[in-house]
Amino acid sequence: MAGKVEDLTVLVVENQSNMRTQLRNMLATCGITKLQAAQSAGTAIRKLRDEVFDIILCEYHLGEGQDGQHFLEDIRNHHLIPLSTLFIMVTGERSYERVVGAAELAPNDYILKPFAPDLLRNRLERALNKREAFMHAWQLVEAGNAADAITACEEGELKYPAYAIDFLRLRAELLANTGRAEDAQAVYEKVLERRAVPWAKLGLAKALHMRKRYDEAEQVLIGLLNESEQYLDAWDWLAKTREAVGALAEARAALEKASELSPHTLRRMRRIGEVALELGDLETAERTLNEVVRKGKYSDFRDPEDHVKLVKAQLGVGASDRASATMRDLERSMQGLPKTELCKALSSAMVFAQQGDSAKATEAAERAVNLLDPRLGATTALKKDLAKVCIEQKLETQAADVVMDIMRNAADDAAVDGVTKMLGELGRPELGSSLAQKMKSEVRDMMGEGARMAQRGDYEGAVTHMLEAVRRMPGNTMVLYNAALALLKYIEHCGWDAHHAEQARGLIDRLQKADPGNPKLGALHLYFDGLVKRFGARSDKRG
Repeated sequence: MAGKVEDLTVLVVENQSNMRTQLRNMLATCGITKLQAAQSAGTAIRKLRDEVFDIILCEYHLGEGQDGQHFLEDIRNHHLIPLSTLFIMVTGERSYERVVGAAELAPNDYILKPFAPDLLRNRLERALNKREAFMHAWQLVEAGNAADAITACEEGELKYPAYAIDFLRLRAELLANTGRAEDAQAVYEKVLERRAVPWAKLGLAKALHMRKRYDEAEQVLIGLLNESEQYLDAWDWLAKTREAVGALAEARAALEKASELSPHTLRRMRRIGEVALELGDLETAERTLNEVVRKGKYSDFRDPEDHVKLVKAQLGVGASDRASATMRDLERSMQGLPKTELCKALSSAMVFAQQGDSAKATEAAERAVNLLDPRLGATTALKKDLAKVCIEQKLETQAADVVMDIMRNAADDAAVDGVTKMLGELGRPELGSSLAQKMKSEVRDMMGEGARMAQRGDYEGAVTHMLEAVRRMPGNTMVLYNAALALLKYIEHCGWDAHHAEQARGLIDRLQKADPGNPKLGALHLYFDGLVKRFGARSDKRG
């Protein structure tokens, strides 16, 4: 590391002051002086929002129910650090290797305590050498140029044979992330032909899941968990696979097993509570969601919708007094967050309805409908609860508006049919049928008119028309696909347009998030990347 150590910036995340001092002294012996320290994940997150570090050195046990693996997942999932920031875990847990063996998001390296300064220096040197090998591929990934990043991985396998299996992993992840699940599966199988790597088995299961081959995915995951119950991400994917075929009870069992092994992961606890609500197990839902609310209110990623779910569970068991207390806590602890006012209004409507105060319930429901704004990012589950309250309070117009909002954000006809089924269960099947028919007709008409414009050569008109369709139906995957296609056809026939390219990239990203297994997604990525190359343009990926 000679010659470049003095330029490295390091963030130490460690809750014990004496260990922070030891790490600071060890890093100083390595020549690293540009160092900051954080005693909790929350403090570290605030630092990461203001500054980019070369290295994060993080203790596994951070206290207060948080651990380094959760912290890593949070900052990667919320894009708080670039790929070039090296994350090195420090742990006294000899079993940690097994914990991260099948992790979707693993650290760049980990060091077992106790260790000497020389070992720390060697590990830092090793991680920095690997970073240098991967830097070009990572830069392409972060620029949104997946096609060239995949090529860079293929080249990296040959140029850096010591890291060949790591380049294969990144290549497979990029293929999966761009909708090429079958190609990703082939890469994971190639890795597994060389040796039985747990993360490759997990990746294979994910690729099979994307291809809707759920039985095969489940068998791979069960085989992986038979090797070790410590593979937490395998439990999570087993739950997702079971949910995909409607086996909610079995999905909950998988989530609960993972929660036994790692009891402080908020997203997993939240999902257990949600599934318990869906299954009608209100006691479990209340107990779990109460813990989610308790822990979540101190998180940098807290969500006021957790309070709404808890209120729903509490009302379900007839505990309106506890629901009222939860509502007051929502107002106190979630103040200032974008969704808080909406969640307060909906919770109030639910509580007042339970208490038999129809006038106040109606007033609160109307207020919630007025607060419903696409920019808030309210979930479909919350909107369904709002639609239910409106129907119960005989707010017909408002109920129809909320249901249409749900349908316009629904991914496809199957999701629309799910909303129709909910309305049938509420005794309003005719409302569901009429709105679903209206929605499906809207989609068909918008798609047909956009296609006719493109066929006539009116590419600008097709773009304008399809972007309006996206505005009206922002979650519909068919609309997202055809709008992205209209933008790319414009570029192909009319020349490079940076604004249109940026819009197309954004729509492809949204489609990928909504339907990662969409069979058309891979071709759309290739079409986009082909146009970038053809026009010699640069594809910037903006967050």
